[in-house]
Amino acid sequence: MTDADGRPVDPAGRSAVVTGGCGGLGAATARRLLAAGWQVVVLDRVVDAAADVAPGAVAVAGDVNDDDAVAAAIGQAVALGRLSVLVNVAGGAVAGGLTVDAQGEPHDQAAFVRSMTINAVGTFNAARLVAAAMAANDPDADGQRGVIVNTASVAALEGQRGQVAYAAAKAAIVGMTLPMARDLAPIGVRVCTIAPGPMATPALLSVLDHLDEDPTEGIVNPPRLGKPDEFAQLVESIVANPYLNGEIVRLDGALRLQG
Repeated sequence: MTDADGRPVDPAGRSAVVTGGCGGLGAATARRLLAAGWQVVVLDRVVDAAADVAPGAVAVAGDVNDDDAVAAAIGQAVALGRLSVLVNVAGGAVAGGLTVDAQGEPHDQAAFVRSMTINAVGTFNAARLVAAAMAANDPDADGQRGVIVNTASVAALEGQRGQVAYAAAKAAIVGMTLPMARDLAPIGVRVCTIAPGPMATPALLSVLDHLDEDPTEGIVNPPRLGKPDEFAQLVESIVANPYLNGEIVRLDGALRLQG
């Protein structure tokens, strides 16, 4: 979003919604947006820690697949300023396993559906509702009214053995990026997706000692886990650059997963 001279718009008087805003990537994003001057609403199923992870953010408890919860977050954001940014981080892995395991047992269908629901369906639900609210904004010099940043994963592009449900759900988010950008072009809403590699979130760090493989293996440069604030920095860059649209941006230190 830019002014008449093509400069990034001052975030003062503008608001953003971050789904999954109490988790590692979401909280880092909320903190960075707050520091830049945005008013921020975090929507998360658990918001007890919201004041600690993103001081100054307004917390709304709820699920991205619950229209009432998303509407409540939108209402809070609109009350704070012009709702101009949605960052969809809510989602996660669901235990599922192999399509058919060594004992000949097929993948649990309910686990596959749940993975699709909390990742792809939830992302789409928040996007459709927030984009409708953004349509009421006055356009900027480029006719823009808002930006949506969704979160996929490198697993969407190079899913590993045992990741079929998660990879499919994140691939759906990748797949909706361009058509959603095209759908929302008439109302001036841009859409991009970030596909991060392994990130040093509290959730991953808590299980590092129990993993069979080093998650940094294959990361080219720098050879370490990504930092949540690096994800947040990329969100901020996408929001600020008015010509980024319909793109899937990898954030993985040149990692390419092998089968």
